[in-house]
Amino acid sequence: MIGKAAVAMWWNVAPEVRAEWEEWHTCEHFPERLAIPGFLRGTRWTDGNGAYFVLYETADAAVLTGAAYLERLNNPTPWSRRMMPHHRDMVRSLCVVRCSYGAGVPAAMATVRFSGEPPELPRARGVTGAHFLESQPLPGVVTTEQQIRGGDAAADKVLLVGGYDAEAVRAAAGKAAPRGSTIGLYRVAYSLHA
Repeated sequence: MIGKAAVAMWWNVAPEVRAEWEEWHTCEHFPERLAIPGFLRGTRWTDGNGAYFVLYETADAAVLTGAAYLERLNNPTPWSRRMMPHHRDMVRSLCVVRCSYGAGVPAAMATVRFSGEPPELPRARGVTGAHFLESQPLPGVVTTEQQIRGGDAAADKVLLVGGYDAEAVRAAAGKAAPRGSTIGLYRVAYSLHA
């Protein structure tokens, strides 16, 4: 992780809109988000079947509730207004990074959503980094983007395990995951620095 906070998000996109959705997300949405002061890097991973994990790394938690980010959330572009309803089963968490190692963008990323005590950050051959994120309370006002999507769920705590070997990443995440966790495995699709 290159920041002290992050926006962590998961959702599904239907096959019939996936090509346009990926074009919008890559060419308009990512550059728009990375133009916000304090947004450092955005990376999108996919499971190849329409499920996505997106991580925006930010300088600190103040960026996540700051005026510049809220202004974008409440003033989506016309293309964003057309694409936002296609975010199915949206989970969105504003997080602080509690502990972390590794700064590169991995080829494979396992996400572990859970509640309770955090596990130790796993280290294994093929794993290049792991990060423990803790969700912060969302601002009380529902943004325009949330209204368009129909509301978002939130993850309590998040363990991210990344690396160059997808099977090693999957095994390390599975071993570290607390009971009752939701685990996903994704491959990098796009990354952009500010």
